[in-house]
Amino acid sequence: MSDELIILAAVTGAHGVSGEVRLKLLGEGLEALRQHSVFNGGALTLKKVRSDNKGGAIARFAEVQGRNAAEKMRGTTIGVERDELPSLDEGEYYHRDLIDLTAQTDAGDPLGSVTAVENFGATDIVEITLDPPPEKGMKTLMVPMTKAAVLDWDDTRLVISKDFADQ
Repeated sequence: MSDELIILAAVTGAHGVSGEVRLKLLGEGLEALRQHSVFNGGALTLKKVRSDNKGGAIARFAEVQGRNAAEKMRGTTIGVERDELPSLDEGEYYHRDLIDLTAQTDAGDPLGSVTAVENFGATDIVEITLDPPPEKGMKTLMVPMTKAAVLDWDDTRLVISKDFADQ
């Protein structure tokens, strides 16, 4: 078992007085959350969850009693172990699996390592911290996870098109 959880949601606040919490859903949303009943290494047991009809969810955890306890949950991330997630098809990935990969160009030139994966609406963007960092200019490279920019990846490396990395 890994010490690091794959985050599926984050608590944004309390909902009502009975201990329900509002969740910001990450990844595949409500259906991905419903596939699990135990979160955070057994610390949280999901009793019920429903859509808030705004892109988030309202959840009830057995361990959270009353509004005060729910408010104290604000900022808590809700996650599961990597091996509890469904298997992926060819070309699919979990963001966590890309973090810390060594990045290089298709010509074999080292770039640095993947430090973040973001999505601002169109596609996932991989942030690569350049190593060594340049004396002037940007210290990171933002690369869209498209076939034209990211040519390949595996458990240890991410291969970026040299033409794209030089832009």
